[in-house]
Amino acid sequence: MTETVVGGDWRAWQESWDRQQEWYMPDREERFRVMLDMVEALVGPEPRVLDLACGTGSISDRLLTRFPAAESVGVDLDPALLAIAEGYFAGERRIRFVRADLKDPQWTAKLPYDSFDAVLTATALHWLHTPELRTLYGQLGALVRDGGVFLNADHMPDGATPRINAAERAFRHSRMDRAKEAGAVDWAEWWRLAAADPRLAGPTAERFEIYGEHADGETPTVQWHVDALRAAGFGEARAVWASPTDSLVLALR
Repeated sequence: MTETVVGGDWRAWQESWDRQQEWYMPDREERFRVMLDMVEALVGPEPRVLDLACGTGSISDRLLTRFPAAESVGVDLDPALLAIAEGYFAGERRIRFVRADLKDPQWTAKLPYDSFDAVLTATALHWLHTPELRTLYGQLGALVRDGGVFLNADHMPDGATPRINAAERAFRHSRMDRAKEAGAVDWAEWWRLAAADPRLAGPTAERFEIYGEHADGETPTVQWHVDALRAAGFGEARAVWASPTDSLVLALR
């Protein structure tokens, strides 16, 4: 169905964001499930979590639902997505939000804690170029406690399989086109809706001043992420889930 969320409550905006993201990634919930499975397996059901580049708080929402004793700190720079997150989680004592630029060398000084059991992120760090991402991984190596985990689910294509990649892309875009004809909202249309909401118009305008339409980062391979995380001080790192286009890399301190 076509979105009519303008003027809706914060839950409506949160759910609208999830649907928009699922149009691009129909397996989005599966990656979240595996992410939280690995958190529970490695650090237990009461983790202190840094939700990195948290957006509207999609990871934190699932984290706090699954683990009632968990605590989350969401960090992001996007004022519009943070406005939705803060509205959606209003009154929830287990989460707080920090506005910070991950490219700022001092961004970790804004956090309320010096260490975390887990740092989680999804479909966000491809907004960074590899030198910036390597620097960020070095910072995370100091933030994750010994025995803690970092999990990054993102686009990690394999350029060595061009025929597979082309077939997958054609299939995926055909499915997306059918969903769009049925009323699915894409990235650009979602932001047009956000700009039409009086509560989000100002934050959305500020967001486009910061980022433009979309950042011009990079999507390195799984092996690049593994090597960079090991160089950052993590003892083990590997993919624990994959789709035809994306992977979930886990690094253990």
